[in-house]
Amino acid sequence: MKKTLSKKLWLLMLALFTALVLTACSGDDEGSDNAEGNDDAEGSEASEGEGAELTAWAWDVNFNIAALNLALEHYDNEEFNLEIIENAQDDIVQRLNTGLSSGTMKGMPNIVLIEDQRAQSFLQSYPDAFYAIGDYFNTEDFADYKIAPTSLDGAQYGLPFDTGVTGLFYRTDYLEEAGYSHEDLVDITWTEYIEIATDVKEKTGKAMLSLDPNDLGILRVMMQTTGAWYTTEDGSIQLEDNEALKMALENYKALLNNDLANLHSDWSQFLASFNSGDTASVPVGNWIAPSVEAEESQSGLWRVAPTPRLDMEGAANASNQGGSSFYVLNIDGKEAAAEFLGETFGSNVEFYQDLVTEVGAIGTYKPASEGDAYQFENEFFNGQQVVYDFSQWMEDIPQVDYGMNTYGIEDILSAEIQQYLDGKDLDEMLTDAQAQAENQFK
Repeated sequence: MKKTLSKKLWLLMLALFTALVLTACSGDDEGSDNAEGNDDAEGSEASEGEGAELTAWAWDVNFNIAALNLALEHYDNEEFNLEIIENAQDDIVQRLNTGLSSGTMKGMPNIVLIEDQRAQSFLQSYPDAFYAIGDYFNTEDFADYKIAPTSLDGAQYGLPFDTGVTGLFYRTDYLEEAGYSHEDLVDITWTEYIEIATDVKEKTGKAMLSLDPNDLGILRVMMQTTGAWYTTEDGSIQLEDNEALKMALENYKALLNNDLANLHSDWSQFLASFNSGDTASVPVGNWIAPSVEAEESQSGLWRVAPTPRLDMEGAANASNQGGSSFYVLNIDGKEAAAEFLGETFGSNVEFYQDLVTEVGAIGTYKPASEGDAYQFENEFFNGQQVVYDFSQWMEDIPQVDYGMNTYGIEDILSAEIQQYLDGKDLDEMLTDAQAQAENQFK
């Protein structure tokens, strides 16, 4: 009797368990259309219901992840849960490509941070994988240059985050010794920068900057002052007959061949080049400021001027180096994820004040520039309102569509540029690079 009862009870429990499993697997129509969400070992199951736990992928615990955590503190929704998972940027790129190319959304996060210069490669390759979030914030509130790389076919997919707005960080003592004031560095061309670099080297013995021959970031900074890139707006590769690229390369060669630049091969050597006092300026993204300030003995010896521009009609003394934006994957939980981004990164001025003071990140949300945190007079930089100045230069950055293959094209250029530095004709070099790029990315 007991044996028969136990058997019936076991069968009843098995039936109930099977029913529960079938119910859980069936989902709703939207979930079925959007694939399997973030059901993997790292993330929790996402749903549209209140209290759902979503996941976000980002890199840099002290910057991007710190910004997400700060946004959670400013988000007035006790039912919202977000697990933030740290991944190196290269790992995010690899995992997204591997997962999305498989044709399934299994293992994908709800929110992911993508570098602006890589964004189009994902949006164009996997257009159905991302959720359009333009209805959750006002794109006109953000710097214009961030919109092109974060949108596709008129739909806004990325919520612009930090700016890579560049500036010319420089040692006031070295420049004064060479006979130059701050005004002499404002609104100059790269040609004029090279002339100043020549004087500085002759009169102080200091190189004007430090360059990594394997990193062509300085070329991107130069080109974007004109609104030009390695590709055209329709995605066509344009290396030959690209006047901005040609002028940038001529300036690059002049800096190297005239011994106006120190060379470094890694990040630590780059930091040491200016922390040690070996270089007179650092033309780079605003994100370098904390590293400059790390050498406390140099407080009061630094200022920042606008970025030099290429000597071309219409060029601006403003450019960009770096920067990223947040994207929402087209899986269950997408509305909740978009609402979170829209109400924090998309519209919260108070959040952006704390972002500057607590994280040191300058966003591209224009209304934030009128807040108190942006008016801070930084003693390290001679009392200059550095954050405010960057926020103003940010609005002048020419908009560029980075296309799909920025880094792949630069891999080709790197080898060709060495031949150019060794004497190869510039036009011939660019023609050869064009042919290689078209063959590889056809």
